[in-house]
Amino acid sequence: MGTVHTEALRRVGVNLVGVLGSTPEKSNAAATRLGLPKGYASLDELLADPEVHSVHVNTPNRLHLPQTRAALEAGKHVLCEKPLGMDATESGQLLELANKFEQLATGVNYNNRFYPLCHEARSAVSGGDIGRLFHVTGSVTQDWLLHATDYNWRVLSEEQGALRALADIGSHWLDLIHFVTGLQIEALCADFTTVHPVRQRPLGEIETFSTALAERAEPVSITTDDYGAVLLRFAGGTRGCFFVSQVSAGRKYRVSFEIAGQDKTLAWNSEDCETLWVGRRDAPSELVRRDPAQLSPLARSVSAYPGGHAEGYPDSFKMCFASFYNYIAAGDFTAPKPYPTFADGHRDNVLCEAFVKSVQTGGWISVSGS
Repeated sequence: MGTVHTEALRRVGVNLVGVLGSTPEKSNAAATRLGLPKGYASLDELLADPEVHSVHVNTPNRLHLPQTRAALEAGKHVLCEKPLGMDATESGQLLELANKFEQLATGVNYNNRFYPLCHEARSAVSGGDIGRLFHVTGSVTQDWLLHATDYNWRVLSEEQGALRALADIGSHWLDLIHFVTGLQIEALCADFTTVHPVRQRPLGEIETFSTALAERAEPVSITTDDYGAVLLRFAGGTRGCFFVSQVSAGRKYRVSFEIAGQDKTLAWNSEDCETLWVGRRDAPSELVRRDPAQLSPLARSVSAYPGGHAEGYPDSFKMCFASFYNYIAAGDFTAPKPYPTFADGHRDNVLCEAFVKSVQTGGWISVSGS
């Protein structure tokens, strides 16, 4: 994520001051590799630097609370990778801090909502174009943890939290659906499973998504989920369901949704992110291609290139960060926030805790205000 954030921030035109790694040596190595002026020796050094006005927190989940809190208390704007905290207690604390520091921008990097055709879908739903919503379905699928020899810090509950797949990639789907539909989840019923209760942890360091196998490894017990599915009840009567998997062979990262309305159905997936399918019963269905000249004003606001010039994953980060820094530059911190907020991050943590409770009780869990 450090590399992805660096590239996107440069495209937005944000002045990058430096980077902090897990050790001073790694900080300097990252600064050299990314072409940044400084590699900080510590978080204290970074936060004391008057050149730093904003901090992107891209560390393992257990560090999000203390590092984000320290940055806010030092007077820095913060954009945090999801999840906002290890659980709803932590994210609730950060939401309280965000409300306290009203003159600081506080965002969460839910980049998937910034695909232009996701904004187009939001415009269609909010404008009443597809009619009353009947149901919402979708999924997020990957294969990067398919084998028992696949390993990353995220598989450990003490690093990631009680949930993994449902929290790590499922939270992206939850945010996306909330953004597109505006619907609030009022009850849910979840199920999940750990496909590999024992994984082989490398005795050394393997990068995320690396295909390399460690020469030496040790078995480690895993309790976090590889697969999960959830039934949803939305306020107002709309129903829904989604599933996530990090053990789906051949899927590298596919986010999808289908929203069925009284008049139309909308379907989109990130592997074909330039196309939105619009289904009709009594007229031909159509494929809407991303072309700013033909999209709604909302979708045009996050689309930079002409039709036929693909915008994809890196551009979703760029547009997320642009919304964040344009808001800061405007200087009106009472205005509606165009980026995902700490309230969004806390909402998804509340839902993830409800997933766990649902599995523990084997039934439906009521959720208020989510």
